[in-house]
Amino acid sequence: MFWHNVSKVILKNRILLVSVLVGLTVFMGYQASKIRLSYELAKILPASDPNFQLYESFKARYGEDGNVIVIGIATDKMFTLPFFNDWYDLNREIKQIDGVKEVLSNANLYKIVRNDSLKRFDFKPIVAQKPATQAEIDSIKAQIERLPFYQGFIVSENQQAHLLAVTLDQAKLNTKGRITIANDIEARVQAFAQGHGVEAHLSGLPFIRTKFMAKVSREVILFTILAVVVTGLILLVFFRSLTVMLLSLGVVLMGVVWTVGYMVLFGYEISLLTGLIPSLIVVIGVPNSIFLTNKYHEEFGRHGEKMRALAVSAEKIGETTFWANVTTSIGFGVFALTGSKLLTEFGLVASLGVMSTYLLCLVLITILYSYLPAPKHKQLARLDGKRIGAFLRFVENVVHHHRRWVYGLVAVLMVASVIGMNRIQAVGYIVDDLPSGDRILTDMAFFEKHFKGVMPFEVNVDTGRPGRVLTPQALTKIRLLQKEVEQYPEFTKPISLVEFIKFIYQSYRGGDPKYFVLPPALELNKLAEYAGTAKGQESRFKAFMDSTRRHTRVSFQVADVGTKRVAELYNTLQPRIDTIFNWDAEAGKWVEKEDRYEAKLTGNSVVFTLGNQYLLGNLVESTLLAIVLISIIMVVLFGNWRMILIAVVPSLVPLAMTAGIMGFADINLKPSTILIFSIAFGISSDGTIYFLTKYKDEFRNKRKSVSQAVSETIRFTGISMFYTAIVLFLGFGIFTASTFKGTVSLGILVSITLLVGMISNLILLPSFLLWLNKPLQED
Repeated sequence: MFWHNVSKVILKNRILLVSVLVGLTVFMGYQASKIRLSYELAKILPASDPNFQLYESFKARYGEDGNVIVIGIATDKMFTLPFFNDWYDLNREIKQIDGVKEVLSNANLYKIVRNDSLKRFDFKPIVAQKPATQAEIDSIKAQIERLPFYQGFIVSENQQAHLLAVTLDQAKLNTKGRITIANDIEARVQAFAQGHGVEAHLSGLPFIRTKFMAKVSREVILFTILAVVVTGLILLVFFRSLTVMLLSLGVVLMGVVWTVGYMVLFGYEISLLTGLIPSLIVVIGVPNSIFLTNKYHEEFGRHGEKMRALAVSAEKIGETTFWANVTTSIGFGVFALTGSKLLTEFGLVASLGVMSTYLLCLVLITILYSYLPAPKHKQLARLDGKRIGAFLRFVENVVHHHRRWVYGLVAVLMVASVIGMNRIQAVGYIVDDLPSGDRILTDMAFFEKHFKGVMPFEVNVDTGRPGRVLTPQALTKIRLLQKEVEQYPEFTKPISLVEFIKFIYQSYRGGDPKYFVLPPALELNKLAEYAGTAKGQESRFKAFMDSTRRHTRVSFQVADVGTKRVAELYNTLQPRIDTIFNWDAEAGKWVEKEDRYEAKLTGNSVVFTLGNQYLLGNLVESTLLAIVLISIIMVVLFGNWRMILIAVVPSLVPLAMTAGIMGFADINLKPSTILIFSIAFGISSDGTIYFLTKYKDEFRNKRKSVSQAVSETIRFTGISMFYTAIVLFLGFGIFTASTFKGTVSLGILVSITLLVGMISNLILLPSFLLWLNKPLQED
């Protein structure tokens, strides 16, 4: 009765409803015009997670750990006059770019000079002015070679590669302005490289993320266009009507506008995940039009009355597609319950977009059809299409006469899927979604070869009380920490307060490299006499410790070795760090609580790995939650707990097969592929609802036998399910055009899952119905 009244309201208030929805679309379009790209690191961990809170407090104290763009070249010409002078000019040009805070390379390094008369250390540039002779260049080279602080950092250990580090202004780091900054830097660097016939490499998190988001920006537009083109062509082929195609796409695109409008209203920005939503809405929204149009044509073909056909269509399909869209929304919406900012934004916006598009399709398509001419004969003739009719008759024959073969085949596939599942590995890389030949990857490989990597790996040290950082005890513990990490080849040299003090001590002892060591306690006291009045030293120490001298950091860089290896390093190093700082070896016990240090691993690499682990744990949780919620809907709809088995199993079979395929195809579980399962289950369940709703109508309302009801459902609902499966298969297939491997995998796997889901719902589902309702069947 409710849906009967809904259809009456729609057809009796056509002008009002169209005006309201068009007005809302204009408003949402205005909001959508303000959408922005996100340049922040994706926040996967929930805000309540201690590791997330540690990382946020770390950034609040020291700034972003990933705010440096690095430029590298391999050459033996660096210390020749023409080359070095152009390198010097490049440094100055980059420093002048708005948004660049600091530039560091061998053309603008500092040395520390002991000033005995003023009892202080002076920081003086090694290159005071642009060199005029080769002798000056040779002197600069000799000075740098005597400063171990810079070795392996500005110059590679083998002296073959040279690095230029560009620190960006924090205020512009997460804004659109970073694109201009990155492009300006890249243009100047490439001009320099071409002028000298060398290859320049650019990397660092700001540069990588900028290039990532530039690709995402292009792909949002690309996928939306592809989704419109692909679904439009399918609609044109299926319905043989340009009007139906344009009407359907027009309404669905209004749903896209609403969806992007939601992002702006909620204060969200486009990320790698939310960038997929517009095209997803097109692909998922078009089936609403297909079912409504098919039902309208079917009803009109029976009696030839347009308004009556529209009323029945809105009533019957309105209810069916409502529940189908609810299950799809659940597939997305469960991510909104994870506590992860990234997943919450994706889940909430996608689920709202799905339901809004459903509402627009039901109301506007019904109303617009009422003003259009009645369907022509050629449009109705497709309902009796020979090819699809033959396919559905084949399905009907299999369901009625070959169910044992169906069960046997499913059993074999499930065994193979389980074998494949066991081969799946959970490994993610910060840039592994890029194709193997991408410039970002090749440039990163250069830095990993010569400088061991560019990904931040930090140790946050809280000494427990103000002033404790500079005590000999604390410095010794930090030195032992660094010595522990040095055992692992994945890490670069550290940048820390200890390294800085070693640099100062070398200068205090006349500059001899052998004194680049942490001085003993008595020598530290002597240094303090100078350090207390060090010229400009306060600002330099700010990068190493806070103003209270309670907190400090030890910064490493690491290669993009993958979440599995980073997790191993984390699990190995964290206990050893705890021991270094808090185990009293002489007493054989942990130090008292009030004297303890808190030294924790953090940084981009660590947080990314922990976020990946969180997503893996959430995979099972979100998928199970989707299954439970959709199962409850099945019980509410069909009033029978036995329907859970009938309804859920056909939707789980495709998921199991997809997991098996991932294992055999060596597709890893990572952020971009973890989403597949709950999304695919939600969409696959749509077909289950379409089928069971029609079956229920045939069996209960039209008093047909189980066998007859199944046959009728296959013949009539099967057409729309087939059309929808093709739309979804080809629609998700557009993601194979992505430059991100994870998005390609998502497109392929979801396409396969939904196609198998359609076959499962057309064959396995009715087979279960006949099997579990044998006593009710009529011969």
